[in-house]
Amino acid sequence: MGRHVIAKVSQKALLNNLQQVQRLAPQSKILAMIKANAYGHGLIPVAKALKSVDAFGVACIEEALRLRQAGIKTDIVLIEGIFRPEELELVQAFGLTVVVHHWAQIQALQNYRELPLQPFKVWLKINTGMNRLGFPVAEFDVAWRKIIEMPQVTLLGFMTHFPNADQTEHDLTQQQCVQFSQLIGERPGQKCLANSAGVIAWPQSHADWVRPGLMLYGASPLPKVSAASLNLMPAMQLCSEIIAIQTVNPEECVGYGGTWKNVKNSAKIGIVAIGYGDGYPWHAKNGTPVLVNGQRASTVGRVSMDMLAIDISALPQVKIGDPVMLWGDGLPIEEVAAHAGTIPWELFCRFTERVTVQVIL
Repeated sequence: MGRHVIAKVSQKALLNNLQQVQRLAPQSKILAMIKANAYGHGLIPVAKALKSVDAFGVACIEEALRLRQAGIKTDIVLIEGIFRPEELELVQAFGLTVVVHHWAQIQALQNYRELPLQPFKVWLKINTGMNRLGFPVAEFDVAWRKIIEMPQVTLLGFMTHFPNADQTEHDLTQQQCVQFSQLIGERPGQKCLANSAGVIAWPQSHADWVRPGLMLYGASPLPKVSAASLNLMPAMQLCSEIIAIQTVNPEECVGYGGTWKNVKNSAKIGIVAIGYGDGYPWHAKNGTPVLVNGQRASTVGRVSMDMLAIDISALPQVKIGDPVMLWGDGLPIEEVAAHAGTIPWELFCRFTERVTVQVIL
């Protein structure tokens, strides 16, 4: 009953996409990135669907605790580490793994009041060019020595991040791989470099672990490579329905600001129950594609808080209640993102509580 804006998430697609990661990086363990509510797909359902992976990556301890409280026993890595020293109590209590990327985090580990029952499991992050998180190359050796000197810490390995792996013609990623390898040298520990773009485009970066994100959800991280060509299946279908149909006369406009004017004899406009209050992008341009009963139509006028308008003049059989897909099978989110001047990651993560996430087989 009521308003139906549903994000249908397919377990089959998630598992297919995981298989593509395994096919591309068969020798690597998989750290599946499920931060930000699993990129909008539902943290707990996605974790349960991907239970065979070696570890899950989350942004913060709140996400990790939700997983543990749901009975998820898989290793969980705090990709941004701890934010405050007192979080180490929860790290210890729930058996979490921590990425250490800053001196304050090393100090918190050093100041932990007593030897823990189990050593803290730690990844050491190095900044090789992203300039976001990680110890600068010049400080790496000192940070490494501080970590290995602590009896309360077990160093699992080393991690870095690629800013330009989606740009296959750019040589920074190759330079980062070489620098990372030279920096680690013969130090014992596992290595983790590749994000989704690294998994697909830079096999030399696969190392002991890969940490796919976007590709698990069936979208391509490479601007010139389609998800279908990578055998990825869209895990989400964002669906709503037609709630009204208007006939618009010549020279009349649709929506706020009159940004779309009818230049036909008359136009048939369908009103869809979804808007920026649900997370659909306000800045989607005229002509952004949707599927109505599996057939293409395009948005017209500005997106409203609760609704958007589409031109269904070429679809005379459309009626109130007919289903509308905003992205999913047959309509890649990458295409929608391009029309909206944004990226698939943002669209996935924009949902509000009005959108019902529904897991399907």
